[in-house]
Amino acid sequence: MTIKPSSARRIDALIEDLHAPSAAARDAAIVRLAVIGARAVERLLTLAASTAAGAARTAAFKTLEAIGDSRALDPALRALDDPDAGVAVAAAGVARLFVRGPRGAAAVDRLTATALDGRRPDTVRLAALRSLRDLDSATIAPLMTALAGDASAAIREDAGAEEARRRDGATSPAEMLARAAEHGPADDAVALRHAVALAGRRAALPLLLRVLERVREREAAEPAARRAEWTAVRAAAHLALAQRGSRLALYDLRESLDSAARLPVEFAAALSLVGDAGCLEAIAGAYARASGTGRARDDWWRQHLADAFATIVRREKITRRHAVVKKIEKRWKESLTEMWVGGAGTAGKAGR
Repeated sequence: MTIKPSSARRIDALIEDLHAPSAAARDAAIVRLAVIGARAVERLLTLAASTAAGAARTAAFKTLEAIGDSRALDPALRALDDPDAGVAVAAAGVARLFVRGPRGAAAVDRLTATALDGRRPDTVRLAALRSLRDLDSATIAPLMTALAGDASAAIREDAGAEEARRRDGATSPAEMLARAAEHGPADDAVALRHAVALAGRRAALPLLLRVLERVREREAAEPAARRAEWTAVRAAAHLALAQRGSRLALYDLRESLDSAARLPVEFAAALSLVGDAGCLEAIAGAYARASGTGRARDDWWRQHLADAFATIVRREKITRRHAVVKKIEKRWKESLTEMWVGGAGTAGKAGR
C-alpha cells in the first residue's frame, strides 16, 4: 500500500505519541491511528515488535486491535509470551479478533496454552481465557473444566462461573453479541442492549461495529412503534465503542444526527468522547432543528448537543476561524452563537 508523504508524516508523529508518558496522549494517538487504519499497520507492527517501553508496545497492540488487520495475528500470538504483562494482555485482545476466522485454530491453541500456563501472571491468563469467550460454550468446556482446579483462585473463580453458566444453558452476553454480529439480532432488543452493556468493554471492536450495523438494519426494517427500542441498542453500541476510544462508527453518529429529531443520550455521550471537527456541522444542524422551527422546542436534546459541541471544540482546539465553524455560521448563525457561549457555558473558552 502506497502512503503519501503527508500521511506518512502524520502516522510517524502519532506513532511517536504512543511513546508519550501521558496515558491521555497515548489514548488520543490510538484513536487517530485507528481512524487511519490499514495504512498505519506496518509502523504499528514495527513498534509492537521493538524493544520500546511496555506502555508504547501495549498502545501499539491496542491500536492494532482497533484496526483489526490480519497482519497483526502472528505478532500478537508471539507477544502472548512477552514478559511485560500489559503487552501480553493487549496481544490477547488482538488474538481475540481471529478466534472465529480462517486462522482460528492457531489463535485458539495459543490462547488456550496461555490460559493453562500457571507460570504466567493471572492478568495475562485471564485475558487469554476471556479472549476465548467468543467461542461456543461447548468448545471451551474442556478448558473450563481443566481450570476449575487451578492453583490460582482468580482463575478458578472465572472458570467456575463460566462452567456454571454453561450447565445452566445460559447464553452469555459475549455469545449473544457474536450471534447478533453473525446472524443478526434476535427479537429481544432489551436483552441485546443489556449484553452490549455487559460485554461491550471486552468485545472485539470490529465485532461491536458489526453488531451496530446489524442493529441499524433491523431498526430500519421495524415499524415506527418498535423502532425506538432498537435505536436504544444502537446507542448502547455507540457508547461502548466510544468508551474504548474507537471512532469506527463515527460515520453512523453523524448520519443519525441528520435523520432524527431526538436520540438516546448515549449518542451525545459518544460524540463527546470521540467526536471530531467533522461532527460539528451535524451537531449544529440537529441543534437548529431542535430549537423550535417548525416543531416543538426540545431543550433537553439541545443541551446535550450543545455540551457535545463544546467538548469537541475544546478537545480539538477549534477556533471561530476554523473552516467548519465558518460554514456553520453561514447556515445556523443563531445556533452557533448559542452553542459557542452555551453548552455548559464553556465552548467560548476554546478560542475565538
